[in-house]
Amino acid sequence: MSNSVAVVGGGLAGAEAAWQLARRGIDVVLYEMRPGKTTPAHTTGLLAEIVCSNSLGADAPASPAGILKTELARLDSLVISCARAARVPAGGALAVDRELFSRAVTGRLQLLSNVAIIREEVSVPPDGPAIVASGPLTSRPLAEELRRMAGADHLAFFDAVAPVVTADSIDMSVAFRAGRRGQSDDYINCPFDREQYEAFWRALVEAERARPHDFEDSPSWFEGCLPVEVMASRGMDTLRFGPLRPVGLPLPGSGREAWAVAQLRQDNREGTLYNLVGFQTNLKWGEQERVFRMIPGLENAEFARLGVMHRNIYVNAPAVLDPFLRFRDGRSDLFLAGQITGVEGYVESTAMGCVAALNAAALIRDVPFPSWPRETAVGALLHYLRDAEPERFQPMNMNLGIMPRPQARNRDKAERSRVVAAAAAVAMDSFMEILDRDLPVSSPEGRTHSTDSLLS
Repeated sequence: MSNSVAVVGGGLAGAEAAWQLARRGIDVVLYEMRPGKTTPAHTTGLLAEIVCSNSLGADAPASPAGILKTELARLDSLVISCARAARVPAGGALAVDRELFSRAVTGRLQLLSNVAIIREEVSVPPDGPAIVASGPLTSRPLAEELRRMAGADHLAFFDAVAPVVTADSIDMSVAFRAGRRGQSDDYINCPFDREQYEAFWRALVEAERARPHDFEDSPSWFEGCLPVEVMASRGMDTLRFGPLRPVGLPLPGSGREAWAVAQLRQDNREGTLYNLVGFQTNLKWGEQERVFRMIPGLENAEFARLGVMHRNIYVNAPAVLDPFLRFRDGRSDLFLAGQITGVEGYVESTAMGCVAALNAAALIRDVPFPSWPRETAVGALLHYLRDAEPERFQPMNMNLGIMPRPQARNRDKAERSRVVAAAAAVAMDSFMEILDRDLPVSSPEGRTHSTDSLLS
């Protein structure tokens, strides 16, 4: 088999994939269409250009995002290394100077003799071992090819996501379990009286909405996927006859119906996460937390994911990808990486670039594919992509709810995070021993140049 891997896309995932492969002595051809063909969001031809927030999320070692960063750092992640070198003050978050960060990533890859950077558009995944990491702004020809490979029903071009809360943060002294008209009690129900509902409705219709990016189409909503605030704006009772209808959900102990009921549906198999049914939204994140905590029982809700509506391209991972990020019914030497796999967030995308690279390296070296422990942050993300319900699949970022629950339950989030972080570290130790044996770093080039020299 060839000792070369083609990587399509020079964003965070593609850059990380190229780095991880090169460090293991594998030749890389990295395709990036910019600057010859750009997007409305990008302004440079640099690799790993960050076009939205400059924050890579929480950096506390025991936070879910921090656990993920720690794991990537143990793999000598290019993205994490350059981010720390280009960081700017941001409290407990890891934020970067965008230009310095992108210049550092670009510079370090350009210094590697076994990485060739080709500036041209790719419309069809290259032959031979290849990784597609083209991101949410994938060019139309390549997007159409991926759509063909995934099946029309399994590639989304527009993201509509409802908020997700942790189960432990729902006040079950207010909420109750029940199914509509006596069906199975899979849903958690949050009942409103009239006064509560009308106050919530007013706050919802008056809340500040997120402005579309210039490169996104003006909103043209499908009736079956209306933002909850758009639905509410059609009249005070619209939600009461829609997603908040109380019919068939009598209040425990009284038999009477509430004025309105918001339902939450389990979002993962472990039952640690619940999504707000019908609450896809385009409100600003701060507004979401303010308004949705007006729902009875969610006053102290811990949001694992806030709602978003924006242009995105991702596959329905549990329906079409195998555990190694390949199409189930496609080429055995073609891997997906980054946000297109169904993860959300910069560091999460980077992690999938690392996973795809190690899988491609294993294929070339004829060794077993790396098996990430479920206790690790990377393993938790892969578990979600594999085991989520295909019918309700939505992109996911790193959060405590997708990681294994500690045996000794602790309602203190900080302590729970510390326990989970400790378990992740132990599992990562075992994983690294196997990785160093099967896929050792064989090229010293990745360690010979200081990132700091590239920031001047």
